[in-house]
Amino acid sequence: MDWLRIKKQVLSVVVLLALAGCATTSPETAKKAAEPTPVQATADATDKDATPVQTKIQFESDKPAETKPDVAVSNDSDIWARLRKGFTMKPLDSPQVDREIQWFVNNPEYMQRMMDRAKLYLYYIADEVEKRGMPMEIALLPAIESAYKPHAYSRARAVGLWQFMPRTGKLYGLKANWWYDGRRDVQASTQAALDYLEKLYNDFDGDWHLALAAYNAGEGKIGRMMKYNERKGKPTDYQYLKLKRETQHYVPKLMAMVAIVANPDKYGVKLASIPNEPYFARVDTGSQIDLGVVAKLVDMPVDDLHDINPGYTRWATDPNGPHQLLVPADKKDALIAGLSNLPEEERVQWLHHVVKRGDNLHEIARHYGVTVPVVRTANNLRSNLLRSGQDLLIPISSRPLKPEVIRTAYRSSSRPARGGDPVIHRVRRGETLSSIARRYNVMVSQLAKWNLIQLDDVLRLGQKIKIWTGGGPTASIETSTPNG
Repeated sequence: MDWLRIKKQVLSVVVLLALAGCATTSPETAKKAAEPTPVQATADATDKDATPVQTKIQFESDKPAETKPDVAVSNDSDIWARLRKGFTMKPLDSPQVDREIQWFVNNPEYMQRMMDRAKLYLYYIADEVEKRGMPMEIALLPAIESAYKPHAYSRARAVGLWQFMPRTGKLYGLKANWWYDGRRDVQASTQAALDYLEKLYNDFDGDWHLALAAYNAGEGKIGRMMKYNERKGKPTDYQYLKLKRETQHYVPKLMAMVAIVANPDKYGVKLASIPNEPYFARVDTGSQIDLGVVAKLVDMPVDDLHDINPGYTRWATDPNGPHQLLVPADKKDALIAGLSNLPEEERVQWLHHVVKRGDNLHEIARHYGVTVPVVRTANNLRSNLLRSGQDLLIPISSRPLKPEVIRTAYRSSSRPARGGDPVIHRVRRGETLSSIARRYNVMVSQLAKWNLIQLDDVLRLGQKIKIWTGGGPTASIETSTPNG
């Protein structure tokens, strides 16, 4: 029987040695195994310049076998601490990063204004970046694109926090019409930007520096420069590509901002305090509603409300929907309660004003008891210049309207319409809305409105364009709903 006892002892030793081997896995090995690693998407891009990839990059943390929460969970009380934990991009080996850091450090007022604006949007953006398993550096990209200005507009016609061009916005599902521009919508544009960035990351084989450069310059441009370097026997990394000045500075600016957020004390920068909690909540209003009416219901300035709803370019939701608004999270219940008691006829309140010779924005705004920025934003005006016969919408819900203004509006509505029959212009080769507008001395926005087309639509050769040289087919002042 001794051999049975010896056999049991040998088996015990073998089991103990096996358990000890499992317990000695190095921390580095365990950490490496736990890190999210990008894997190739199952669909390839067919046209980098024109077609969005339908299948997004899949990260290990996004595998179907794992259950992901609907809302990212974080115990950090400060948004900056949360961002730092998610910084995973490799450093950029470029002296330009240090120069960009120094610029930010030397401009504390600029930094402060930018961080103050970021308070409204940064939690939402960080949350969406984290849900996708993307590097948290991406949440800082609007600092470089727009300085977190939701109404930002570039000379190249890019708009919003993420600076979408019209064509790219359409490719990524951003709706745009007279009432609404999805490129300005905080939530819609963020989703579209992250979709686009994931596609670029896939196109450039997991190189975020190249993906970011392509976001700025276009994937076609970056791809051509990489092929040029290959032919010359040069490296194809971002810092070795021959790019326009803006794109040369683009990635270093982001990495400079990342460095400052990662260690603000090192650079003597004080970051604005931003809680790690939602700033806004979404409410379905059921039907079209005026932002000024909502501002009254929740007791907040209408300008502040528009800052988190910049997609509504006419200060009201689209008559055809969807009718969803963002409000500060602590005002969600107040809005729901207010909407339940709001009569349908009080949801939208506007006036039409036709510009007369000698009118200016300051006088018009003062007459109707609103501010100049309200009039400019409601009419997509980029300056204070007005043209005789121009039709302005005045959102009067933002403050009480004087009785004499109402009387003036009703008296003026009886004036006959001006303009007569339109001139019919056939589009010639090379013509654009802008060139046609200059020829007939009218506004581009008027041409678009008269012909039911978008400002960025491409004109067809021989297309008929109606033009009212006398100021338009409906030049009157009247009290009405915007779609009535």
